[in-house]
Amino acid sequence: MTWDKIALFFLQLSWTVQHVTAIHRHDIYPYGMFYGDVTLQEGDDETSEVTTLTKPMYFYETSFTNLYVATNGIISTQDLPMEKQYVDDGFPTDFPVIAPFLADIDTSKGKGSIFYRQTESPTVLKRAEADVKRGFPDATFTPTHAFIATWENVSAYEEVTRSSSPSSRINTFQVVLAYNEKDTYALFLYPEDGLQFFGTRPKESYNVEIELPARVGFTRGELSFLFFSRTEGPYYSVTSNEQSVKNLYQKGNIGEPGVWLFHIGNRYSFQNVIPAQHETVLTKAPPVLDAVFPDEDYTETDEEEYDRIDPDFQDPSTTEFLEPEQDSSLLERLNQEVPLGQSPPQPSVSGPGAFPPPDPHNLPSEDVTRPQRPLPKHAILQVYPNRVKDVPPHASGGQFDFTSLFKSNLSLFPLSPAVIHYSTDNKETCERFQQQCSQNAHCTDYSTGFCCHCSSGFYGNGRHCLPNGAPHRVNGKVRGTVLVGGTAVQLDRINLHAYIVVGDGRAYTAISEVPEPVGWALMPMAPIGGLFGWLFALELPNSLNGFSITGAEFTRHADVTFYPGNQRLSIVQTAMGLDNQNYLNVDTHLQGSVPFIPPGATVQIEPFKDTYHYYPSLITSTSVREFTVVSAENGAETHTFQVKQNITYRDCNHGPRSELETQELRMERIFVMYVKEERILRYAITNKIGPLGDPEPEDVNPCYSGNHDCDTTAQCVPAEGQLFLCQCATGYRGDGRNCYDVDECAEGLSSCGAHSYCMNLPGSHRCQCESGFEFGFDGRTCQGKIHLHFLFNLNCHNISQYYSLCFVVRADVDECRDQPCHTHALCSNSPGSFQCHPKFYNIWFICIEVTPTQHPETVCERWRASLLQQYGGQPESHHYLPQCDSAGEFNPVQCYGDSSYCWCVDQNGREVPGTRSHDAVKPACIPTVAPPTMHPLPRPDVTPPPTGTSLLYAQGQQIGVLPLNGTQMDKQRSSVLLALHGSIVVGIDYDCRERKVYWSDLAGRTISRASLEPGSEPEIIINTALTSPEGLAIDAARRRLFWVDSTSDKIETANLDGSDRRVLFDTDLVNPRAIVVDSRTGTLYWTDWNREAPKIESSSVDGQNRRVLVQDGIGLPNALTYDSTTRQVCWADAGTKRLECISPNGTGRRVVHSDLSYPFSMVAFANHYYYTDWRRDGVIALSRDKQSTDEHLPDQRSHLYGITVAPPHCL
Repeated sequence: MTWDKIALFFLQLSWTVQHVTAIHRHDIYPYGMFYGDVTLQEGDDETSEVTTLTKPMYFYETSFTNLYVATNGIISTQDLPMEKQYVDDGFPTDFPVIAPFLADIDTSKGKGSIFYRQTESPTVLKRAEADVKRGFPDATFTPTHAFIATWENVSAYEEVTRSSSPSSRINTFQVVLAYNEKDTYALFLYPEDGLQFFGTRPKESYNVEIELPARVGFTRGELSFLFFSRTEGPYYSVTSNEQSVKNLYQKGNIGEPGVWLFHIGNRYSFQNVIPAQHETVLTKAPPVLDAVFPDEDYTETDEEEYDRIDPDFQDPSTTEFLEPEQDSSLLERLNQEVPLGQSPPQPSVSGPGAFPPPDPHNLPSEDVTRPQRPLPKHAILQVYPNRVKDVPPHASGGQFDFTSLFKSNLSLFPLSPAVIHYSTDNKETCERFQQQCSQNAHCTDYSTGFCCHCSSGFYGNGRHCLPNGAPHRVNGKVRGTVLVGGTAVQLDRINLHAYIVVGDGRAYTAISEVPEPVGWALMPMAPIGGLFGWLFALELPNSLNGFSITGAEFTRHADVTFYPGNQRLSIVQTAMGLDNQNYLNVDTHLQGSVPFIPPGATVQIEPFKDTYHYYPSLITSTSVREFTVVSAENGAETHTFQVKQNITYRDCNHGPRSELETQELRMERIFVMYVKEERILRYAITNKIGPLGDPEPEDVNPCYSGNHDCDTTAQCVPAEGQLFLCQCATGYRGDGRNCYDVDECAEGLSSCGAHSYCMNLPGSHRCQCESGFEFGFDGRTCQGKIHLHFLFNLNCHNISQYYSLCFVVRADVDECRDQPCHTHALCSNSPGSFQCHPKFYNIWFICIEVTPTQHPETVCERWRASLLQQYGGQPESHHYLPQCDSAGEFNPVQCYGDSSYCWCVDQNGREVPGTRSHDAVKPACIPTVAPPTMHPLPRPDVTPPPTGTSLLYAQGQQIGVLPLNGTQMDKQRSSVLLALHGSIVVGIDYDCRERKVYWSDLAGRTISRASLEPGSEPEIIINTALTSPEGLAIDAARRRLFWVDSTSDKIETANLDGSDRRVLFDTDLVNPRAIVVDSRTGTLYWTDWNREAPKIESSSVDGQNRRVLVQDGIGLPNALTYDSTTRQVCWADAGTKRLECISPNGTGRRVVHSDLSYPFSMVAFANHYYYTDWRRDGVIALSRDKQSTDEHLPDQRSHLYGITVAPPHCL
């Protein structure tokens, strides 16, 4: 830094400290959507959705976990009543309130904004800690959490008449709640010129010219009194009249006008709010100094100067990215207004300073970072020094003693040019803030602070870490207003779910309950789901996907402009951390307009590449994309849209930094569709991320191409050339091609401590505190709370004569303090729980212990616990432990430790004969217990497929439709034919004469059918004497149905309505699975995948002429079909990984394909074979001449079972 700039710095500083004014707007705590704030809906009487605090906060003596922000200048711990019940009444209110400015405020029609968020930012927490120290010097308080709410430029409600015009008076104020496990402090901030109205008129004033002054203060609300009444709780008022409201920005109680501090809660004992008592108005610490350095002055020395500014004591500002014309004008204006060597112009006492404050909504994230390379061209570096402590007194004559300040703060103003150092006495350290790291990360202290780093086997930013290779889910809500062709469509918090196969970068996104007009119009908006593709993209060498950088907390702003219509849509997606299932939670807000797309149209988006630019705490990209709309009305039309986006996140600037500057995101397959019948909008994108401009080699390793056969819960580890290894993700066990969840709870591998229990999760586990306990502020240790219980021996007729006070100390959470019962019920606390009872008069407090409800221990869980005890809690690799799913049921595949010795079991854990395996390919076991259903459920009626030929496939609890265009799979028109919740649909076939689909249900032990007519409902045709019905086949010519039962080891037949049922074969069968019929010749074919002696057999449809067709060179023949074109029987083998065909007489055996993955079922049509694959969880298409392959991966990820073809007429 040049000495001229240092002189300018000192001149600005000397100017600011001479004036005693209220806190400036840019000195209040940072806020706005750029910092991850949520914006309250516009209106006159709006209340936010509940904010669930990550840790409870004490208000008065009570612990609360929920906060609500209201338009009318208040925060409450409970949902608010209508404003007419409190806004025009006096103080206190009858419900808990924190009121920085309680008045009738109106933000409708763009009259201001209200922002709020909870944060654990060390920058915010340290500033709050310093502010509390100024007001309560003797307090020992280190906040761990904060909640910030800001009312910006809000207006008073007013009824505008013809004779009156709307007022231009607006207010800005802020409340900061800082707390830890014991205390809560509240800061009210009223910036200079921030209060322009001081009260509001009642709505029902009956033309009387009165104005109620704003009420400022705190109230606990009404409390239960005795067992049958309520009484007014404690409260504290800051204001009483209009003048006291004006004092809010003219005075303060911690030495700075406009800043008010209060102690508002304590864990142990708290009578009422305590205000800070530092009434003396001290010289205000220097505000922001806009250190603006023109481009022409940039040198390498300047870059070092930026790098070495200690960010610990910067307020939340780093770089403000301006448009070129803005940057230029601002630089010119500042250069004109503050020429070097001259004093800056003096501002008026009542107005803002000469230097305009930065717009807080365009600033980067809270935790300031230092760039490791030059900033973008148009950048202004805002330098916020720490508030100066122990400022020397003024010299005589009121002049500031600058020399004393300089000498006493050499660490702040060093003589060495280009370096600014700060003290690190109160830097953040692992000892104080380690709880901010993921449980799968380690904390490292550096010279200026700490950073979190994910442990080996995990990826993320250290604050949030996920296991390498494991699939991931995203849950969230979508809200906002979208204008479609002049029609405004409101999206009211509809559900968004995404599933990402991290191993190959596939991201599936589904948004439900999307109204039809906007559903079609949002099909081109693949960038909504594209966020998840970038977050979990397949990483090419020397690259990082988004989650590895941002973790699970960030804000993504995307502005989309459509051409040629110039419609604009804003997409704001806020990631709010990982939930208790370790899934990412993302809120999506859409606002703007999109082009109209005709109903029934399809949208095609070609693969494209996008370049991402990386800065500290900021990632940006700009791209132009094409999409084609194909409709019956207009044919094919091509449109474009531009996407400008930035992603802000919390960066750790203390440790070693990545040299990452640019990366290229490659979206290779993009599939979008809107299902009108289900009102579901779907996006499916395959994503890779790598260095910019690196051409992909021709012989790319399968790990990078995504063509490996690793399990979806495994990581593909590239080796030399085309070689690779499959490694099960952390939390899973297996050979990499078959991975199974490790139950850390049952195997004693959890880290859960005292007063907690372990809950197994896919690939992980979590510790849950026992009832009556909660996590401490380390987020890992369960602890009880110590409360004072006040018991009153009272007579309801004469209270004062029977008053006694008892103190009971208990290490238990008193749930009754949160008033969980109905207002006409009595809450009784007990160790670890509570109960609600009807109220009675003249009785004592009765405590009854209640055991928390949990699902009963299952057979699998009991057996596992017993064996685990026998093994001393440490089973070895050769020991057997039953593997249970999340509901406690037996996993269908059971194995000995890490070995390949596996077998199938039924729902009772009994071994299924003939399923034992001794090789890497585990048996193809099917679950016998359906997964739990979620409510509400869609109606189980048919959504007919489009005209033409379609594939029908079974996927557990539904039957899917995949239309064919010739022999090509029309993936964009895929849909759900039939939802069958609670079922496990395995076998499936189609009757071309009556256009009915038939299927077997392993969970319900039934065989059913349904017509393909709209609204048709399932009809059960067989529901007795079935154990494990799997494959089935329709003989359209003879109107007969054939099926196999893999547990009773039978092949049976019946008429299509279930009548005339009889057994064809019940001997020499071990594990029958697939069955097909050649109606032309009346021949049956079936497979038996007995692991000791697999075979394929045939017979006539009446059970005659049974013979073995194939028994050599096969391993696990799951799939079987009859190719009517070649007149051959074909099968797909999950053991040998081959697709082979043979003539019915046993001759002409040939290999069609030899590199299959894990086929389960197959059908032949024209010159193609279509099979379901358990490794890919999709439908794979293979041409008979081996010239082409394709795949369809449904949005819903789960195993696919049977598959058949449904032509428009019999072939």
